[in-house]
Amino acid sequence: MTNLKLKIASRRSKLAMVQTLWVKEELEKNIPELEVSVEAMATQGDKILDVALAKIGDKGLFTKELEAQMLIGNADIAVHSLKDLPTNLPNGLTLGCITKREDPSDALIVNKKNEIYSLETLPHGSIVGTSSLRRLAQLKYKFPHLNFKDIRGNVITRLEKLDSGEFDCIILAAAGLKRLGFESRIHQIIPNDISLHAVGQGALGIECKTDDKEVLKIISVLEDKVTSQRCCAERSFLRELEGGCQVPIGVNSIIQDNKISLTGMVASIDGNKMIKDTSIGNIKHPEEVGKKLAEKLKAQGADEILSEIFEQFRDK
Repeated sequence: MTNLKLKIASRRSKLAMVQTLWVKEELEKNIPELEVSVEAMATQGDKILDVALAKIGDKGLFTKELEAQMLIGNADIAVHSLKDLPTNLPNGLTLGCITKREDPSDALIVNKKNEIYSLETLPHGSIVGTSSLRRLAQLKYKFPHLNFKDIRGNVITRLEKLDSGEFDCIILAAAGLKRLGFESRIHQIIPNDISLHAVGQGALGIECKTDDKEVLKIISVLEDKVTSQRCCAERSFLRELEGGCQVPIGVNSIIQDNKISLTGMVASIDGNKMIKDTSIGNIKHPEEVGKKLAEKLKAQGADEILSEIFEQFRDK
């Protein structure tokens, strides 16, 4: 790369573009001589909207097309919602930077007739929309009396489906709603004791070529150390369990007094089985904290639960 020009590959969804343009503006603000351009495209996950995500297969569902642009030299970096980025990246690419995290919680959004309700008080049989097996498993575990229905599409499309009466409520990431200016639609921030969030949720991951030192130096201005430590622990946990974005694996991480506390769970899709535990360690070694937690859950039967899930989808 010469003349301080940088090209970003991005998904073309509204949320992806808001996130990418934020990265562009922050880079240009921190490095005034840098000229940044954006190439937007649709990924496989954006194109297939009539099938549940878990049935498609999730490795690189929202990232492969962007990564291809970097590998052939058409882009210098790709901006991802970190929760969508697989823990094992293609040869030649690396996670070069993790930005400051927005609220990683899940959020409940209700249609007008249900404005007086929270998850805990929704009437029996209420239709809850979610495309996430992680949310589905945890909510079924806590609220087996509710009716869960798959929902696909971008944030705006999902809100439109809710408002049309197709669902009584839907569950989305609080971070995406806030970034799109829909914070007022959040009816309830779902507590961690009900739903642990996705690995990396709320943070942006900037991917680039492993050996491009100039690009790595440029994007380092956006690195948030605390977020990076938390997300490295979370991604290590997920990697050790060999789980993907669409497996019922949830986390929550906290940093306090130079210690990182990582809570994680693995659940069956029907919500009948759930294993949850916590690992604490030095913030200088976040990946070790994630590995330790994965080992604790494996010892309690997490492998068996995940194997059953993989078999379930292999048969479909």
